[in-house]
Amino acid sequence: MDPFKNWHEWRKNLDSFMGEDFLNSFEGIFKYNHFPQVNVYQTENEVLVLASIPGLDDMNNVDVYIDYQAIELKGTINLRYKGFRLTQDELYSGHFERKINLPFPVKDDRVDATYQNGLLIIHLHRLIPDDQHKHRVSIKKIEN
Repeated sequence: MDPFKNWHEWRKNLDSFMGEDFLNSFEGIFKYNHFPQVNVYQTENEVLVLASIPGLDDMNNVDVYIDYQAIELKGTINLRYKGFRLTQDELYSGHFERKINLPFPVKDDRVDATYQNGLLIIHLHRLIPDDQHKHRVSIKKIEN
């Protein structure tokens, strides 16, 4: 269930009750709480995370961290243009951090990340426990 499904209707009603553009003063709080926007796709053993990050020209401005069953995106976007003054600000620009929970644990050594047409595409593989790799640990007895 999406709690913001009818957000535009709520906004219209609040503006009419509290005065036009009442919520604009709060927009900075709500505007970018889920940036970058993501889609998560899965198969039985793979996950694709697509993050919409417009204007990324230097891949060093974004860090991707894999943490067992989550992925963290941290970075900076600069959409300012030299010689121009910003008169309408709707696209996110600045520092961002986002943690996305994944449908299952993933391998941190099998990750493929690419960036194309404003989309960061991260391909991950399911971490499947392998009982073959368990080994017995020897215990040393310490004498008094």
